[in-house]
Amino acid sequence: MDSSPGSAAVVADPAAALSRPETDVENPKRWRALAVTQLAAFMILLDVSIVNVALPSIERDLGASAATVQWVVSGYALTMGLVLVPAGRLGDTLGRRRMFLFALSAFVLTSALSGAAPTMGLLIAARLVQGVAGGMLLPQNSALIQELFRGAERGRAFGIMGGTVGLSTASGPVIGGLLLTAFTGHDGWRWVFYVNVPIGLVALVLAARFVPVTARRRSGAHPDLVGTLLLGGGVLSVLLPLVQADGGNLRGWSPLFGVAVVLLAAFAWWELRTVRRGREPLLDPRLRRTPGFLAGSTVGLVYFAGFTGLWLVMALFLQDGLGYSPLRSGLAVTPFACGVAVSAVVAGRLVPRAGRWLTIAGLSTVIVGVATTALILRHVDGNASAWAIAGPLLFAGLGGGLVTAPNITLTLRNVPVRTAGAAGGALQTAQRLGSAIGTAVLTVVFYRVLTATGHHYPAAVSGTLLCSCGFMALGLLVAIVELRRHGRDQRASRNLTTARTRR
Repeated sequence: MDSSPGSAAVVADPAAALSRPETDVENPKRWRALAVTQLAAFMILLDVSIVNVALPSIERDLGASAATVQWVVSGYALTMGLVLVPAGRLGDTLGRRRMFLFALSAFVLTSALSGAAPTMGLLIAARLVQGVAGGMLLPQNSALIQELFRGAERGRAFGIMGGTVGLSTASGPVIGGLLLTAFTGHDGWRWVFYVNVPIGLVALVLAARFVPVTARRRSGAHPDLVGTLLLGGGVLSVLLPLVQADGGNLRGWSPLFGVAVVLLAAFAWWELRTVRRGREPLLDPRLRRTPGFLAGSTVGLVYFAGFTGLWLVMALFLQDGLGYSPLRSGLAVTPFACGVAVSAVVAGRLVPRAGRWLTIAGLSTVIVGVATTALILRHVDGNASAWAIAGPLLFAGLGGGLVTAPNITLTLRNVPVRTAGAAGGALQTAQRLGSAIGTAVLTVVFYRVLTATGHHYPAAVSGTLLCSCGFMALGLLVAIVELRRHGRDQRASRNLTTARTRR
C-alpha cells in the first residue's frame, strides 16, 4: 500500500489531485529543447508511412511474399501502439530526459539494423524493436511540453507538435520516393532506414545538450504491472487483426475484438481498484473527468481513422490506377502536407482565444476539401486529375493543421504534469488505433468498390474518400457536443459565482 502523503491526497480529493499547481520557473533552453524533440518525433512518425513506397523493392530483393513484407510496416505500427502508455508512465516516474535519450539511441540503432538486415525475418524483427523505441519516445514529447511551457506558449508548442504529426504523416510518400530516386539499384530501399542514422545521431547530441532534466516521481511507487498487461493485451487484440488483415479482410481475426472488449473492461476496473487502494495506476481513470481529455482523445481517434488511411488509398489509385511512380504519386498529395505545415503553427497561437471552435472549423474544412477531391477524381480522367485536386488538397491540409495541433492542446492542457506522460501516451494510442482502424476499413472499401465496378479506379477512390469524410464527420459531431458541454459548464460556473456574491 502506498502510504505517502501525496497518495493519500490523491485518493481523498481527486479534483485537487488533478489541479495541483505547476512550477512557474521557465527553462531558458525550452525552445531549443522543443526543436530537438520535434526533429526526433518527425523521424519516428515519418517511418510509419515512408516505408510504403519501398515495399515492392524489399519484396523483390529479399524474396518475400506480399503478405510477409507488409509486416515491415504493420509490425512497426503494432509495437509502437503497444508501448505508448506504459512508456509515458515510465517517463513520469524515471525522468523524461532519461527516457528520451534511451529511446532515441535505441531508434538509431534499430534503424541501422533494419537497413543492414540480410533476410526478411531479421528485417521484421528489427522493425518490431524499432517500433518499441519509437513508442517509448513519443509520449516524452507531449510531457516535456507540459512541463516546460505555460500559458499561451504551451499552445504554440503544441501547435508545432501538431504540425510535426500532420506533416510527417503526409510527407512520408514524397520523401520515400525521393530516396528511392536518389539511391537506385536493388539495395536502394535500405536508405529508407539508413537515413535515420545521421539524423538521429545529430538529434541525440543536441538532445543531450538541450533537453533538461525534469522532475522524477517518488522511486518507491508501485509499478502497475497488472494494468500494463491488461492494457497491452487489449491494444494488441485490437491492432493485430487490423495490421494482419490482407486487403482489409478481417476474416479469421474478428474473435480477437471480443477479447479486446473483455481485456479493456478489465483494465478499466483494475485502474479504478488501484486508485481506491491508494496506489499509482498506469492510466489514472480520473483523467476522464479532466476537461477536454476524453472528447479530445475521441476526436483524435476518428480523425486519424479518416486521415491516415486516406494516403494509402490515394497511393493505390495514383500508382495502380494511373501508373504513377512512387515519387510522382507522393508529389501529387504534397499540397495537403503544405497546408498542414502552414496552418498548424498558426493554430497553436489561436487556441487560447478560439478553443474548440478551431477544431470544428478545421474538421469542416477537411471534410469539404476531401469531398471535393472525391468528386473531382470521379469525373476528371487521366493525368489531369492530379492537377485538378491540388487546390482541394491544399484547402483540406489547411483544415488538417487546425485539427491536429489544437486538439492536442485542448486534450492535454488541463492534464497535471505528474501524469502528462501517461496522458500523452493515451492520446497517441488513440491516434494509432484510429490509424489502424481507418487503414483497414478504407482499404476494404476501396477494393470492394473496385471489384463491384469492374476495376473502375475513379469510382473506387471517390467512394473511399467519402467514407473517410464519414469518419471526420463523426469527429466533428464529438467536437460540437464538447463545445456545447463546455459552454454549459461555464454558464453554471458563472451562475454559481453570482449566487455566492449575492450571499
